Amino acid sequence: MTTFETVANKIAEYVSCDASEIKEDSTLESLKIDSLDMVEIIMSLEEMFDISIEADEKIGTVKELADLVDVKVNK
Repeated sequence: MTTFETVANKIAEYVSCDASEIKEDSTLESLKIDSLDMVEIIMSLEEMFDISIEADEKIGTVKELADLVDVKVNK
């Protein structure tokens, strides 16, 4: 499973949709992800990948989040 697929699955859990509906260019806003959801999603990804994501990271799309996770994992 790719990082994008893992991130999409995690987001799908929080927004109650099918992960296949989430595309790389899906914005967090279009998925109705609010700031509390985002904190929970990031905390879950941090635990899953054993990484740390700064609160001030600019994340607008699912691909940006997946790319950020990739960068943190490969440090």
